[in-house]
Amino acid sequence: MIKDFLNNVYEFLRKYSLIFILILFGVVFPLVLSDFRLSLMAKYLCFSFPAVGIVLIWGYGGILSLGQGIFFGLGNYFMAMFLKLEAASLDTSASALSQFYGSSLPDFMVWNSIEVLPFWWEPFHSLAFTIFAILLIPTLVGFVLAYLFFRRRVGNVYFSIITLALASILTILIIGQQGFTGGLNGITDFKTIAGFSLDSNNVKLVMYLTTVVLLATFLGLGQLLLKSRFGSVLIAIRDQENRVRFSGYDPALFKATIFAFAAMISAVGGALFTLQVGLASPSLVGIAPSVEFVIYAAIGGRLSLFGAVYGSLLALEAKTFFSEHFVQFWSYFVGATFVIIVRFLPFGLAKLVDSIFNPEVKKSVIKND
Repeated sequence: MIKDFLNNVYEFLRKYSLIFILILFGVVFPLVLSDFRLSLMAKYLCFSFPAVGIVLIWGYGGILSLGQGIFFGLGNYFMAMFLKLEAASLDTSASALSQFYGSSLPDFMVWNSIEVLPFWWEPFHSLAFTIFAILLIPTLVGFVLAYLFFRRRVGNVYFSIITLALASILTILIIGQQGFTGGLNGITDFKTIAGFSLDSNNVKLVMYLTTVVLLATFLGLGQLLLKSRFGSVLIAIRDQENRVRFSGYDPALFKATIFAFAAMISAVGGALFTLQVGLASPSLVGIAPSVEFVIYAAIGGRLSLFGAVYGSLLALEAKTFFSEHFVQFWSYFVGATFVIIVRFLPFGLAKLVDSIFNPEVKKSVIKND
């Protein structure tokens, strides 16, 4: 009887996963967590965005990207540019330093003897343009790059290496252009967004709830996409690309489209991270974060959008716990956790939970040529 009850609860949660996410993160956590823990949860949720994107492109598209940090970083820096320009206009000391240049420049530009605001910074005075750039530019960059490579039938490990190299190149570029990007130190010291103080608890709560709603929105869109004809073709391309090509479809177009959508999701997560943590850094762009995003998706389950969220939270909570209690060895613990899960749970925690409540669940076999 208890088993039947648990099975019914499980099926109910599966059916209404999106509503459960909204209630758990949007209602329960704000009520039970302290301000510090809630801000930590907000940071974790920001990292869930690229993990969700990786489930779409890796689990359902058969595309293993090791460069999602590129798009996370673009969203991260675009939002930071807007916030820094707004902070510079309010910072009297910065204004005093830059009055000889005829405009208020961000402090790091003044320290690097930049006399005129770069032209590509100018549009980021506008919040509307910033939001537009976060949504559109990473999406276009992702689509163009992916289509060019997939059109040439570059795939599998070669595409993974290319994305890894691009993430490394962007990191080097950001660090090298210190006067325009803040260099290794990144961009920080934000004060307001659209006139509202970022230090206000009410603003922090609104930003957290915005993060939850946007994450739920992308989860819902991802589900609709996978249940549509596009999703069916995408899965067919993953399993038998040549057969789909012979059927008259263009696999490169489908793969580039889902890659672009994942890029948008990552960029939104990066922008929200800037708001939640108050930092844009090259350390969020390169190889290490890109690989970590894949780890989050693998732990949760590369065939589960919701698993990507829980996998991210579990991995990041473990990282925080180990770093607090085992300062010298925390990275080894985190690495061992990932190796164990990948070795014994190749389809992640989501498939494990499925098999517990439904023993007849068969493990999907993914062909990654």
